[in-house]
This record gives sequence, structure tokens and C-alpha cells, in this order.
Amino acid sequence: MQHQTSPVSESGPALEGRSRTIEVRPALSRRDREAFVRFPWRIYADDAHWVPPLVMERKEFINPRKHPFYRHGAAVPLLAWRDDEVVGRVLVSDDPLYNREHGTHLGCFGMFESIDDSGVAKALLDAAESWLAARGRTDIMGPIDYSTNYACGLLVEGFDTPPRIMMNHNPPYYARLLESAGLAKAKDLYSWWFADALDMLSKWRRRAERLVARAQITVRPFRKNDLEAEVERCKQVYNEAWERNWGFVKMTDAEFQHLAHSLKLLAVPELLLLAEVDGKPVGFSMTLPDINEAIKPLDGRLFPLGLFKLRRNCRRIKTARMLTFGVVEGYRRRGISELMIVRTLDYGKNTVGYTGAELGWTLEDNDLINRTIEAVGAVRYKTYRIYQKSIG
Repeated sequence: MQHQTSPVSESGPALEGRSRTIEVRPALSRRDREAFVRFPWRIYADDAHWVPPLVMERKEFINPRKHPFYRHGAAVPLLAWRDDEVVGRVLVSDDPLYNREHGTHLGCFGMFESIDDSGVAKALLDAAESWLAARGRTDIMGPIDYSTNYACGLLVEGFDTPPRIMMNHNPPYYARLLESAGLAKAKDLYSWWFADALDMLSKWRRRAERLVARAQITVRPFRKNDLEAEVERCKQVYNEAWERNWGFVKMTDAEFQHLAHSLKLLAVPELLLLAEVDGKPVGFSMTLPDINEAIKPLDGRLFPLGLFKLRRNCRRIKTARMLTFGVVEGYRRRGISELMIVRTLDYGKNTVGYTGAELGWTLEDNDLINRTIEAVGAVRYKTYRIYQKSIG
């Protein structure tokens, strides 16, 4: 049965999903956005590895008045209903900057959650495709929350461990739902785990230091008293080092500042490293304590006592995630990546006392980076998949 279409007043085109007894409509009201944010609690009620996100943060993430993506892009959260009950959700987005850089007509879907029902998944994706088609887009890709600068990828391997900070987690059946809706693999992303059981740090430390010294490269931690300038240096490296990577789109100034502001309360300067040649930034790495450890017991709530518990829990974090590291072209294969990894893991293991760390994600076909990570003792332990489909 075809359900009614629902207009999207803030973005223009109407939305329509087709599946018997299922209605898909935008989550525009405060009540619907609350339902959108809280729906995952139903899906993961029995999943011991799921980390409930902070409700306040998730609301801000989809709020056009608060998230900088909406200064240049458009997006709308969609809810799937059956008999007045929410049975799925998805965020559909359109990034003109990405399409301009890549010469494409592509839109994204992210924040996908659904009961184990192929009809629900198809209705959600049909509605997302309709919205994108009305904006002139010809392909849909995801799961991607706005762009690859945010959480992306469907977990397809590694369900037996919890997700780390800013990484996705989902039930195994999601791959089947997406594939049943006609989506196919576009790219796999790898996450790596480093526990240093074989003491690879001591084996690599002197070698990496020697390579970097020979090339007259300085690797140093962030300067706390020069934070704004340090963020600008990182942005310069980030946008240059990753510009040829699959799926990459440069972060706007507003997005980079928003990210820096969000992370600075977590940041440990010794785990934020810059590589320089004669004062010019040529590489950087960013590692954060895995705040998911501290967030999980809060069940999404910061008030009334959650903030106190969060601060207490943060002092007990035992793992970390290296979110990103990269070197600009012309300075690769000089030991910079190895040294940033070794120094980060050395400080985390021997100074802070972390018991393990995630590195990633990395592209499946980025052989240079993947070999580097393996060489310093990390093992691949999770795989995430990006799917794509032509619209219409």
C-alpha cells in the first residue's frame, strides 16, 4: 500500500517511501526529533557492546541551527512509522562541496537504524532517494553522516568488541537489509588494534627516530598556549594530505573549528602531534582517550548526575583511538608516520597506562598506510563498509 507523501518545508522536495503499512516522514517537530535520537535504544537493548550516545550531543548533531554542515549543505532526518510506532530512521544529506570537488551528483545516507525488516529498510532508502533525486542527485552512498569527516561505514566484521569514540556499531543483519534494498559495496574501511603484546614499540622507536633525524624533521606535541594557530596548522595538513583519498571532502573553517571545540576538553597535548620541516607543518596525528568508556554507564543522560559521573569516569579510561594521522605528499616514506604512531603508543602505554588503542579507520586499498600500521604491531580487528546505489 502506498502511503502519503510528506512535504519537507525546510528543504523543498516531498518525500515518499513505498512499503506496505509503513510511512516515512521527516522528523521536523521536537517530538519527532526526540524519537529519532532515542530509537537506537530499542535496537540495542540486548547488545552488551553498544555504547549509548549522549542524547544532548545527538540532538545538536542533527540541529541545523547548531551544526556547521548546514551552512553549506542540506540534510533531513527521516522516521519510518508502522501503526504509530517508530520502526526505523535515516539521515539523508546533500553536500554541494563534495560534488563540486569530485564532479559527481551524489548524496549520502547515515545514522541508519532499523528493525530486522527489509520492507522498513527499503521504505527508508526509497524516501532518501526521492529527496536526493528532487535535488538533482543521481547516486546515494552510505552509511555516511554528512561526509567522511564524520562517523561512517557499516560494521561488517568485528561485532564482538565495543565501538571506540566516533565509530559506528550495528547489528550484523544491517548488511542484509542494505543489500536487499539494492545497495552494493563501494569501499571497505579498516580499524586496527594495538596492544603491543610483542613489545614492537621498543623495536621501532630507535629506527623511526633515526629516519626522522636524517630527514631533519621535527615531531612535537601541541602547544597549549598556541591552540588556535595549532588548529590552523592541522587543518592545512589535513586538507592537503587527504585531498586525493577516496571519498574525501575538505572540512570548512566552521566545521574544523566546531570539531576542535568539541574535542579540546578531551585532548591530551602529548597525544596530538605535529611534524614540521623548518617550521612548516607536513604531518599530524590526533589521538583521543576513548570517552566511550566513560559515556557508556550514563545511558545517554548528562543530568542531573551524569556530568559528575562523566568527569569521574574519564579519569579511569584505559584505551584510546588514533582518529587520524597523515603526511603531505613529498614527505612520505621518511619515517614520519611510523614515528607519530610509535610516540603516541609509547606515551599512551608507558606514561598514561593505556592497555590498548584503536588506529583507524583506513581505506582497504591504502597499502602504504596499512603496511605501516601492521609493521608497528597492530592487527586489523574491524571492517566497515560503504555502500552505493544509482538512484532511479
